[in-house]
Amino acid sequence: MTASGTPDTVSATGAAATPRVRLLLGAAVLVLIALVAGVLLGRITAPSAGGPIPSNTSAEAGFSRDMQTHHTQAVEMALLVRDRSDSDEIRLLALDMATAQMQQIGQMAAWLQLWGLPAAPPEPSMTWMTRPALDGGSHESHDGVAQHSHTPGEPMPGLATPEQMQQLRAADGLEAEVLFLELMIAHHQGGVEMAAAVIERSEHPVVLDLAGGMVRVQQSELDYMTELLEARR
Repeated sequence: MTASGTPDTVSATGAAATPRVRLLLGAAVLVLIALVAGVLLGRITAPSAGGPIPSNTSAEAGFSRDMQTHHTQAVEMALLVRDRSDSDEIRLLALDMATAQMQQIGQMAAWLQLWGLPAAPPEPSMTWMTRPALDGGSHESHDGVAQHSHTPGEPMPGLATPEQMQQLRAADGLEAEVLFLELMIAHHQGGVEMAAAVIERSEHPVVLDLAGGMVRVQQSELDYMTELLEARR
């Protein structure tokens, strides 16, 4: 028993859990900082980039809203696996993803505010992606990424189902790593598809810059995650 009457076993368990709790809090702080940095970056770059203000139903507005939703799930998955893995490779990758995508969420949220557009969509999600590309086509490609039709309101490309998210929450160790990699590979493939689609439908400088960066980074991460997954099978 401790001086306060608490059993020693409980005290020892709490002491053992402290490092993990600190790591989680540290990651949460970094992710929050990334969000704030993204908002500031969006407010700085959007006004100076020029270009007309997008309409409420434009590809730019739709992409900004839908990609925030898409990124939010990726951040959740990354933080989940970081708490469930002892692999330095997985933990570093997860933290990089969480901070980078949270920063981009902040940027896109700032764009909508600066454009005077509501955060809530005026039409079903992904409607913008069903509209023709600027050259009139609807099945274009960018950097070898095929563009496909999408039914408005249906789940976004690559999004994990609620059942899959629950499986990840319940998994631990190697099982969690494998499930995370499988889900995030599909998630990145969907994100690249969405980013490539807005590139075909926009001429706005800040949107093209961010979407182009997403394609390059996520393609690179796809290659790396495939290697990590193969090493665990």
